[in-house]
Amino acid sequence: MIWTRIVNFLLGRRPAPPPERVALVVPAHAGPLIRRASELPEDAHAAPLPRFRSSAADASRPARSDRQLDQRRQKLQRAFTPSQPVRDERRFAGRKETLVSLIRAVEEQNLHAVIFGDRGMGKTSMLHVFSRLAREARYIVRYTSCSETSEFDPIFRAITADIPLLYHADFDPTSEEAERGGTLADLLPEQTLTPVRISESLARLSGTRVLIMLDEFDRVQSIDFKRSIAELIKNLSDQSIPVQIVIAGVAGNLNELLEHIPSIRRNVAGIPVTGMADDEVRELIHMGEGASDLTFTDEARDDVVNAAQGSPYVAGLVAQYAASDALDRDSTEVETRDVHSGIKRALGEVKVRMGPASQLHLRVLLADVPPEAVAPLAQEGLRNFGMVHGGSPSDTKRAMVIARAVEAGVLAADQSHGGRDFRFTDDSVALYLWLAACLV
Repeated sequence: MIWTRIVNFLLGRRPAPPPERVALVVPAHAGPLIRRASELPEDAHAAPLPRFRSSAADASRPARSDRQLDQRRQKLQRAFTPSQPVRDERRFAGRKETLVSLIRAVEEQNLHAVIFGDRGMGKTSMLHVFSRLAREARYIVRYTSCSETSEFDPIFRAITADIPLLYHADFDPTSEEAERGGTLADLLPEQTLTPVRISESLARLSGTRVLIMLDEFDRVQSIDFKRSIAELIKNLSDQSIPVQIVIAGVAGNLNELLEHIPSIRRNVAGIPVTGMADDEVRELIHMGEGASDLTFTDEARDDVVNAAQGSPYVAGLVAQYAASDALDRDSTEVETRDVHSGIKRALGEVKVRMGPASQLHLRVLLADVPPEAVAPLAQEGLRNFGMVHGGSPSDTKRAMVIARAVEAGVLAADQSHGGRDFRFTDDSVALYLWLAACLV
């Protein structure tokens, strides 16, 4: 402080006047000025904030009256996972025949494979389960999720970095390069990679088989990337290189994913992933029951199956919400009322994910047509990749509903089948209309 005063004096600065002091007179009867929250009157308390209802830790919390309920909630989080793909084959419901077809195509026919289907049908779950089974069979497996900006060079440098030099024919297992953990990526040139260069490198593999998974292939915008993949598939097949590529993406048929690369169709097996059968959806619910220590009544189970319309995503979403509502009322039995509550919550989630234009189209349609009148069209769209048949000209009721849906912008004419079919402009609208009709 003394040095500050000296400096201010030398610089000609005057110290600021001290602030005025205000005497605070407190009546003797006023009591303390600051009270603890517990001492405030009841109406002064804000509404309590919501709390998490389970612990993120795997270990149980200290003993409490609701400890068993917390444990059930933790189990429920793992029982139904609509927002995450299934990675454990013990939780993989249905699809056994599809999985068998994929394994046989790769193992017995040495084909590459293309898995295609609608959103929410479990393609990524199938890839993860298939990958795990392949690793058990000692395949080297590399999974990659494609994006709009995917490029051939960085993706395949990363893939080859997962293949040890131990399996390269030019390197002895005891060689210095192999023992220090070298990979195929170490042998690649600095120049931009091409399908030919990658094929030459992979052709030297020995003593193993490699599977390359390219998920969400439909998101790729680059035609050059797709053509490079096609050329690589052709090279791998023509040279009998022990490397196979499995592609997965949203598409109604094989041609939609391979529209720019028709030359490789004889080298790939098309594996469609369609809607689950009702028995497969029941299997999904049964697995969730076993994992969560909850049970669904027969009526509740039927309601989930009806709402799902073959979609494992919708089945898991509604079942998870319904089970959570049952736990909210301290019950381990999921009833019809819980499923209806779950459908309402799912409706809100579906609507939020719609774009503004789709929400507007939906409002326009529902202002004129009730959900139950559009339900048959929505159900057909969910089962048929968004497509709706125009129907017979004599079916005036259906024709009227279709006309209203077209006017509202919910449906658009599809010219691919002679102009008599229609397509939902947004898949989410079809799902919303069907779930709304399930509550009527």
